[in-house]
Amino acid sequence: MITLREFKAQDAPFIISTLNDEQVTRYLSSKIPFPYTQADADWWINQGSKNGVIDATAKAIEVNGQFAGCIGITPGEFEYSHSGEIGYWLNKAYWGQGIITRAIELICNEAFAQSNINRIFGAVFAGNTGSMKALIKSGFEQEAVLKQAIYKNGVFYNNHIFSKLKAD
Repeated sequence: MITLREFKAQDAPFIISTLNDEQVTRYLSSKIPFPYTQADADWWINQGSKNGVIDATAKAIEVNGQFAGCIGITPGEFEYSHSGEIGYWLNKAYWGQGIITRAIELICNEAFAQSNINRIFGAVFAGNTGSMKALIKSGFEQEAVLKQAIYKNGVFYNNHIFSKLKAD
């Protein structure tokens, strides 16, 4: 069973080990510190994961009672206040099992029901085909490819934009 919940202090070791795995962080924002420390996890659990479009900006993904990853929707501001950007990561032990697809569906349903969000979009690094497939399976459509819009670790990546509307 896949559920979303608030983060707990006991998630810290799992967050740290997952976010110190370069295969997991390869396509994640460089806003996430690397290496990832206990202090980073403590901040995330107590502050960073709070204050969003729904009960929390980000939620822990739990699979059969075990912490597996993170998913969230960051609200836009001003004229973008009815849009939110989805982001997520999953421990690689859980890859390829449809878990992130289900988590995307859960958080989008919650955001559409509990907030003024009308559009949720995801920005995906070129090469992250697993993420692209999960978004499409969750009802997102590809809107655009922004050429060389992402620069991380000395490499340019195309940015694939996917979106889902409340009415969809």
